[in-house]
Amino acid sequence: MRVSADADGRLMAAALALARRGRGRTGANPNVGCLLVKDGLIVGRGRTQDGGRPHAEATALADAGDRARGATAYVTLEPCAHESPRGPACAETLIAAGIARCVIAMTDPDPRTAGRGIAALKAAGIAVTDGVREAEARLELTGFTRRLSGGRPELTLKLALSLDGRLAMLDGTSQWITGEPARHFAHALRAEADLILVGGGTLRADRPQLTNRLPGSTAPQPLRIALTSGPVPQGFTALPSLDALDGLCRDMQVNRILCEGGGALASALLAADWVDRLVLLRAPILIGRGIGLEALRPPSLADTHGRWQLEGRRALGADVLEQYRRTD
Repeated sequence: MRVSADADGRLMAAALALARRGRGRTGANPNVGCLLVKDGLIVGRGRTQDGGRPHAEATALADAGDRARGATAYVTLEPCAHESPRGPACAETLIAAGIARCVIAMTDPDPRTAGRGIAALKAAGIAVTDGVREAEARLELTGFTRRLSGGRPELTLKLALSLDGRLAMLDGTSQWITGEPARHFAHALRAEADLILVGGGTLRADRPQLTNRLPGSTAPQPLRIALTSGPVPQGFTALPSLDALDGLCRDMQVNRILCEGGGALASALLAADWVDRLVLLRAPILIGRGIGLEALRPPSLADTHGRWQLEGRRALGADVLEQYRRTD
């Protein structure tokens, strides 16, 4: 049966939605989604499981059972072509299951696969369509892809601020600038992160827990890092510099960082060009004299334009959520 490009796009969007459920849960592995579709019906669905195994394809095949034969697999990342001590290669597993077609969003940047999965599927007589919603898939796996090429994880900077751009009072206190719905949203962000980063000043002033406390959430708690040379509470790890953070992320194969302030750290990250996403939670209050991004020193006003693209804006109770992504 011939499937239209529009149908492929819709089904890949559903696979990407599955992949997003794995944010912050798959360790060093990428969070991937997979759907198995036969005769117009979804017969199997899966995402990469907590800790990175089983992979999305194996989960979807287990869900489909015998219905996988002759089905089309929609996978947000090229099926892996390398076996590991933790499990078989997904390309071979799909071939053995007898799928007829595989639709792929993006090729795997891991050099152990990097096109070999697609080649194996084609060699087995399976029709392959790739590049479906590729841009969305690449955004989803920004941290994973960048890490494999020797770069840094994806970093999201979350700032709760007043209408006049204040992050805290002059004494450093910032609990609570925003209301309860915004704080629930912050917990959801923590559930998607591998590592939470905070500055020493904010840690001392607010003593935040920085844990995911969403009711019913089973997501693993992220690693909590304070950028400070001073003492930190139990459960936190102190690092003296961004260079030290960079080294730890490489050693631990971190894909996603969430930074929750404060002003000095936020300014340093922005100045160092580490920030990929900005999440602004703006409360309808005025603070006046307080702490903001005073340490940020752009070379000129012209250099500040065109740097951030708005991804979305919506109300969270009395507060306003704005999300931006860096343009390059």
